[in-house]
Amino acid sequence: MSGHQHTHTDHTHSHTHSHTHGGPAHGDDAHPDWAAFGELLELSADVHTPAVEQTAEWLRGLLRLDGGHVRRALDIGSGPGGAACVFARAFPDAEVVAVDGSPELLARARGRAARLGVADRVRTHLAELPEGLAEVGDAELIWSSKAVHHLGDQQGALDRLAAALRPGGVLAVAEGGLSLRALPRDIGIGRPGLLTRLDALQEEAFAEMRTGLPDAKETTEDWPAMLAAAGLTGARSRSFLTDLPAPLDAPARRLLHADLTRLSDHLADRLDATDRATIGRLLDPDDEAGVLRRPDVFWLSAQTVHAAVKPR
Repeated sequence: MSGHQHTHTDHTHSHTHSHTHGGPAHGDDAHPDWAAFGELLELSADVHTPAVEQTAEWLRGLLRLDGGHVRRALDIGSGPGGAACVFARAFPDAEVVAVDGSPELLARARGRAARLGVADRVRTHLAELPEGLAEVGDAELIWSSKAVHHLGDQQGALDRLAAALRPGGVLAVAEGGLSLRALPRDIGIGRPGLLTRLDALQEEAFAEMRTGLPDAKETTEDWPAMLAAAGLTGARSRSFLTDLPAPLDAPARRLLHADLTRLSDHLADRLDATDRATIGRLLDPDDEAGVLRRPDVFWLSAQTVHAAVKPR
C-alpha cells in the first residue's frame, strides 16, 4: 500500500493528493492501484514541497540525538519520493530510504532523486505494509504521510514504527488537517457550497474504506495519544499550510483538475444530478467556468503532522 501526499487535501503520499484523507483515491476497495496515479502524485509532491520543507525544519528541532545528526531516515509509504527527497536535502548526512509497495512509484522516486541531485543518498525499498515494516531497519527519523490510515490496525503500525526508531529519534505521521479550499463558496454555477458537500461524501467513503480493511480495529484517532501509547515521549502536533492565492499557476491548476476528476469518479454514485453537472462544467477545459480557466481558483489546505521522540 502506498501513502501519499494528495480537491480535498489531506493530501502531502507525501505525500497528493488533496483530500481530507490523502491518497489519490480510497478506492472502491481497500487496495487502490497507486501506480495508476503516479503522475498525479508527483505533481502533488511538487505543489506541496514548500510545506514539507517547513515540516522537515520543525522535525529537526524535535530530535534529541547525540551529535545531532540524522544518519538514516525512512519515508514509509513514500509514493514517488517527494518527502524522501526533501529529507535528503534537509539532512545532508542521512541515507534516506523510500519504502513503498509499488515498484512503479519507487521507480519514480529514483528518477526524482536523480533530477534533484540526491540519488547518491536516496534509495528505495519495496515492501508491503504492515508486514514489510520488519524489513526496513532502524533510523533516527521515520516519516509516514497518509499511509497509516490505510492499515486496519493503526496503533499496531505505530508500535512497529516506534520500535524501529533509534533513541533520541523522531517518528512523525502526517494524518488529518484541513480539506482543500480552491473555489469561492458560490461559484456562479450550481448550488453554493459544493466543496463542503464533497467533504461530507468523502467522510462517508473513508469510513467505509476503513471498515473494509483487513484486521480493522476501531481507534480513537488521537494521534499524540497513540504515539505516547507506542512508548514515545513529547508528542505534539503542528499544521503546515499550502497557500497559493488566485490566480492559481498552471501546475497547481492541473493538480486541482486531476484531483477533482479522480474525486468525481470516486464519488459518482453519491453525487446528486446538480452537483454532477456542476463538476462536469468545472472539469471542462473549454468552459470559462472551469477550474483550468476561471480567475478565482486558489489553493488553501493544511496538513497536520504528529510527532514524538524515542526516549534515550
